[in-house]
Amino acid sequence: MAQPDLADLDAFTAVARTRSFRGAAALRGVSASSLSEALRRLEADLGVRLLNRTTRSVTPTEAGERLLARLTPALADVTLALDEINAFRDSPIGVLKLNVPGAVSQIVFPDLIPRFLAAHPGIRVEVSVEDAFVDVLAAGYDAGVRYDERLEKDMIAVPLAGPQRFVVVASPAYFAKHGRPTHPREVLNHPCIRHRFASGTSYAWEFEKDGEVIRVQPEGPLITNSGELEIAAAEAGLGLLAKFEGMVASAIAAGRLETVLDDWLPPFSGPYLYYPSRRHMPAPLRAFVDFVKAERK
Repeated sequence: MAQPDLADLDAFTAVARTRSFRGAAALRGVSASSLSEALRRLEADLGVRLLNRTTRSVTPTEAGERLLARLTPALADVTLALDEINAFRDSPIGVLKLNVPGAVSQIVFPDLIPRFLAAHPGIRVEVSVEDAFVDVLAAGYDAGVRYDERLEKDMIAVPLAGPQRFVVVASPAYFAKHGRPTHPREVLNHPCIRHRFASGTSYAWEFEKDGEVIRVQPEGPLITNSGELEIAAAEAGLGLLAKFEGMVASAIAAGRLETVLDDWLPPFSGPYLYYPSRRHMPAPLRAFVDFVKAERK
């Protein structure tokens, strides 16, 4: 049996965990074909099939499951050993992989990430944007960003930004033609632009005032998962839009959009950086956590 290459073993664990060549390739920043070639080499070296491949799925064989179980802690120890060298550097080096929702990527990260990278030039940040909640460890991320109602109990959470809120907006031309709702239930009398998440759901619009909570399911001519299209449609006068205030702030400042029902839309706690509780934290993640904590003081 030929001695397997460590890089090929790492490629196998990535594919076996994600059960997808494309998914593993996206996380590794390489091509799916290079991972496929690494798997072919590894199986040839070992003389054993490790993965069952079909056009629709990739699943480990029994031998693959056993190898994955032994390799996972072993490769983690290798990563830990290499990462400890960072303690001897003036500034850490390495890759920081983050999974964040769209609102954070558009509101918080455009200012935060450039300043972090300027302070730590040896770190490369890879940001994956998706609104669906994922298991950050299983998916190969160092940390994730979510709002507090979506955090798992066994995670460490660090506030990433201050309070945020939703606003309901439309164009001045729309309000001139259709009038302004003065109560949340009047939203049902207006065409609305809706957002559909990756899960296929489209959440109700929620309003709160003096302890009273009102949820409405508005209807309208457009439903999409594109925030840019939603905002453009609202500016074009297509209907009302509920959006994070930070995502429409420039359009409001420029007068292209105006808000309504402000007294029914109080702020809520901002997003949290969350990561698994463990004794050793990779140096790039530790640097980012320290940076975020310093920002919040």
